Amino acid sequence: MLSRVADSLYWMSRYLERAEHCARVIDVHLNLMLEESSDSIDRRWLRVINALGLTSEPVTGDTYGFAQAHGFDQITGCIMQARENARQVREQISSEMWEQLNRVFLEVKRMNTHDVWDGQPLEFLSTVKESSHLFQGLTDSTMNHGEGWQFIQTGRYLERAHATSKLLDGHFREFRQLEELAMDSNVHMEWIGLLRSCTAFESYCKVYTADLKPERVAEFLLLNSEFPHSIRFAVDQIQQSLEAIHETTSSKKSGRVAKLAGRLRAELSFTPLDEIMINVHEFFETIRKQCMQIHSVVHQVYITYPVEAALEA
Repeated sequence: MLSRVADSLYWMSRYLERAEHCARVIDVHLNLMLEESSDSIDRRWLRVINALGLTSEPVTGDTYGFAQAHGFDQITGCIMQARENARQVREQISSEMWEQLNRVFLEVKRMNTHDVWDGQPLEFLSTVKESSHLFQGLTDSTMNHGEGWQFIQTGRYLERAHATSKLLDGHFREFRQLEELAMDSNVHMEWIGLLRSCTAFESYCKVYTADLKPERVAEFLLLNSEFPHSIRFAVDQIQQSLEAIHETTSSKKSGRVAKLAGRLRAELSFTPLDEIMINVHEFFETIRKQCMQIHSVVHQVYITYPVEAALEA
C-alpha cells in the first residue's frame, strides 16, 4: 500500500474518533450541569477543557463559554480533516463511507458556534456521535478487511486509548483523594458522568451493579478486555491490526511496531490493579507516552520511511 494512502486512512479514522469523543464528553457534561452548583460547574468544565486538549494555556473566567467555543471548533475541524483525508483516498473506501462522511461534513459546515449553543446543542452533538458510529459500522460492513482497513482500525483505537487515558487521568487526579470518604451526591454524579463519558455506565452496572468505587471504575475502564471503550480493549485491537499489517507487508522493521503494542498490552494484562492504584496518574502518563511512541514508529515505518528502507524490505 502506498504510504500516502495509509496515512490518509489512518488520519481519517483518528480525526473522526476524536470528533466523536469530544462530542460525547461535552454532551454528558451539558446534562450534568443540571445537577450541581455553579462552583462545581466551573471545575468540571475546566477538567473537560484539559481532558480534551482544547488549550495549552491556563483558562480563567468563563470556562463553560470557553468549552463551548473551542469544543465546537475541535469537533468541526476534526470532521473537516477526516473528510479531506477521505477525499484523497476516495477510491480506497466504499461509496457508502464517503456519502456518510460527506453528509456530516455538509451538516456541520453550515453551522457556527452561536447556531449550535443558542439553539439545540444536544441535537448537534447527537448528530456527530451517531454519524461517527454509522461511519464505523459502514466501514466494517462495506470495506475489505485488508491492509487499508487495518490502518483505519489502528488510527481509531490509538486515538481512543490516548483520549480515554487523558480523560481518566484528569478525573482521578481530582476525585481519587475522596475515595476513603463517603460519596456525597455531587461526587457520586461525577463518577456516573465519567462512566457515561465513556458510554460505560450500563455496562459497568451489569458487571459491578450500581456500586461506584474508584478501584472498580478504574478496573473496568482500564483493564476490561471486553468493553469497546476500555483502554485494554483498544490496545488489544491496536496490536491485532499492527500484527496483520506486519504479516501483509513482510517488512523487517514492521515487527517493531507490533512489539511496541504488545509491550503496552502486556503491561495492561499483567500489572496488578493494586499496583496501578498506588500511582494511577503515572500509569496513565505511561499509557499516553507509549501510544505516542507507537504513533511515531507507525509513521517512521509505514509513512515517512526513506527509499532505502523500502528497498531493504
